[in-house]
Amino acid sequence: MSIPVLLIDDDRQLLHATAQTLELAGFDVTPFGAATDALTRIDRTFAGVVVSDIRMPGMDGLQLFERIRGLDPEVPVILVTGHGDIPTAVKAIQDGVYDFITKPFPAERLIQCVHRAAEKRGLVLENRRLREAARQAEDDFPLIGQTPVMDRLRQTLRQIADTDVDVLVTGETGSGKEVVARLLHGWSRRSKGHFVALNCGALPEQVIESELFGHEPGAFTGAQKKRIGRIEHSSGGTLFLDELESMPLSTQVQLLRVLEMREVTPLGTNEVRPVDIRIVAAAKVDLADPAQRATFREDLYYRLNVISLSIPPLRERREDIPLLFSYFAERAARRFQRETPLLSAGVLRHLADHDWPGNVRELSHFAERTVLGLAPTPLAPAVPVLDTSGTLPERLERLEAEIIRDTLSAHGGDVQETIAALGIPRKTFYDKLQRHGIVRRAFSGKADGENP
Repeated sequence: MSIPVLLIDDDRQLLHATAQTLELAGFDVTPFGAATDALTRIDRTFAGVVVSDIRMPGMDGLQLFERIRGLDPEVPVILVTGHGDIPTAVKAIQDGVYDFITKPFPAERLIQCVHRAAEKRGLVLENRRLREAARQAEDDFPLIGQTPVMDRLRQTLRQIADTDVDVLVTGETGSGKEVVARLLHGWSRRSKGHFVALNCGALPEQVIESELFGHEPGAFTGAQKKRIGRIEHSSGGTLFLDELESMPLSTQVQLLRVLEMREVTPLGTNEVRPVDIRIVAAAKVDLADPAQRATFREDLYYRLNVISLSIPPLRERREDIPLLFSYFAERAARRFQRETPLLSAGVLRHLADHDWPGNVRELSHFAERTVLGLAPTPLAPAVPVLDTSGTLPERLERLEAEIIRDTLSAHGGDVQETIAALGIPRKTFYDKLQRHGIVRRAFSGKADGENP
């Protein structure tokens, strides 16, 4: 879709020529001879860029900028100025104008400036959309997602939550299996009971039976006190068994009887105690596949597999990754008392390119590192989008100008630091500023004694 550009200039000939230049570059240009007419097209959903002359009858470019700032301070405004307006334009940039271009200007300069401004506006709107979607999805965390597979998963969970049916959940590490179990519990009438979780792969065989079924004093060496097992403790609520494929074979036999009879016999006693349980089991492997099931009992699998849910890995629902990142970043910012970072082009590129083997858990940790300013090097800013028209020397000229502007911006307009970073002599630096029409003061909020 073409990027909308609102172009304002009272000079009809210049308005027509500039509009034609931008249209040939692929922009969707709407020309206006008066600033007041353009204001009717701008609101917080405006997805484009405003390019305006400064000196105009009635409402001038600076007054237009002030009005736009009242509607949405993040709409990028580019001012076109004469040489006599440069001090005014510099002050406007300090007030929030995106950039200014001095007349006469090469077409490529305007095109590149509009490209960069449009990219920034796109990121602003994307951040807003993601934050709003993350807030609306708060109740579904972290099953946040707008892909069809996540919509179906949430719908299925709500349909079965208020039943007592046992559920088998499969998914890779970090994909959110426990979250599914907690949602099933929280959305059901069992939510007033306990949600009890046990990782079957984290306990040795001699301990897991006691944890699950409980024991009486003296049942085994070291059993000095009575212990209520996880199964009995979850009666009236939900028992979540994670990494079910790791459960010892002997324990599987006992669990099968619990599922069939809905009763438990603690170690060290013959007393049979009825339990009102619902089991949500999770596995990292496909227990339906005999090769992956290995020593896991087939009858227990079929007993648990009344309803089977599969959580897709992040790499299979990439459209949801920016939304999840936005949610995690806001949560981390509150936790660490930091500002929520904007979703930059570099972050978006990393989110799109990385495979996320750790799934939601890995993404959450990445968001925390980003909030703390510990993001890895792949998040470096992207190379600006350049016009590929013209000869090689012309393209190199445009690239050189972009590098100088970016370096000045990175160093706040400081000449010494910029020259050191570019590695060029001072005279060469000033020659290039003059050749490219770059005004150094535009990149600094205070003068430092250097001439532009």
